[in-house]
Amino acid sequence: MNNETTVKPMTFKLFLEFIRLNAKTASAIPFILGLLYSIYYFQSVDWLNSLIYFIAQMAIAFFVTGFNNVQDYKLAVDQHYRDTYNIIGREHLSPQRALNLMLTFLVVACGLGLILVWRTNLLLLFMGGAGIFVTIFYTFGPIPFSRFPLGELLSGVAEGFGVFFITIYVNVAPERLLGLFFDWPRFMINGNLLTLIILVLVGLPNIFTVANVMFADNMSDLPQDIRNQRYTLPYYLGIKRALWLYDALLYLCFASVTVSAILRLLPPESLLVWLVLPQIRKNSRIFHREQIKETTFETAIQNLMLFQGVQILALVVAILRTQVFG
Repeated sequence: MNNETTVKPMTFKLFLEFIRLNAKTASAIPFILGLLYSIYYFQSVDWLNSLIYFIAQMAIAFFVTGFNNVQDYKLAVDQHYRDTYNIIGREHLSPQRALNLMLTFLVVACGLGLILVWRTNLLLLFMGGAGIFVTIFYTFGPIPFSRFPLGELLSGVAEGFGVFFITIYVNVAPERLLGLFFDWPRFMINGNLLTLIILVLVGLPNIFTVANVMFADNMSDLPQDIRNQRYTLPYYLGIKRALWLYDALLYLCFASVTVSAILRLLPPESLLVWLVLPQIRKNSRIFHREQIKETTFETAIQNLMLFQGVQILALVVAILRTQVFG
């Protein structure tokens, strides 16, 4: 876009595409699971904290996708990708205006985050700060994380487990989980290690399913990423080994839920997730045949929705069963 007169306004329809609204449902899944697990396992919920965090989290999700689009446009080496594939070049949008809009979402998220820190515990400031750091420097800075094989790990841990954990954190008293406490002039960090281990085990499917969405995305974009000097994990593994790891992460989700249910960390209804295994395997076979962003990539999101949809349903049924039968 060398001529400012060619710049077009971002319509609402373009905005929805710019933030990839179709993928934001997947971003909300860890929040929903965290909220339900707070009610089921901890019998604790703070609806106001949950609402504040949900708005903040969605604002961050909008920022991440939009900011990545801006950075991918600016860092693009392949001119064809920049002008015809990236939404900014394709639709002749202003990168600066798009960036300003995304920064607005970031400011909103940070402001709401500070409110939650005031309402919960100061330790949340450091947890949220770490998440913001990963969010910004994923595609920004002299050495963006996205230029290295870190995307799957960072998205799985930050978005998959981080959102799940913080949702629980804003609903449960910090004394039961982890907190930074002051008794002037002393301070201490106190937490329950067993509870934290439980949350990691229960949260593993969030990590694996979210990581797999990023993994599928990177496999689908591999030729294009190489042209833009963006070397993700599939580049180093090769497609054959990448697909093997992709399947392994799917099966680890089932193993994790089964172990959690046996240990009574999840309700027995969670084992119903095995019913969707045939469809998940079918989706995996489709993705194995060809990795195309516009078509087969959607199978990764479908797998996340299938697997976690059953987990959500299981927790809802378990909560209702507990309230009715005790």
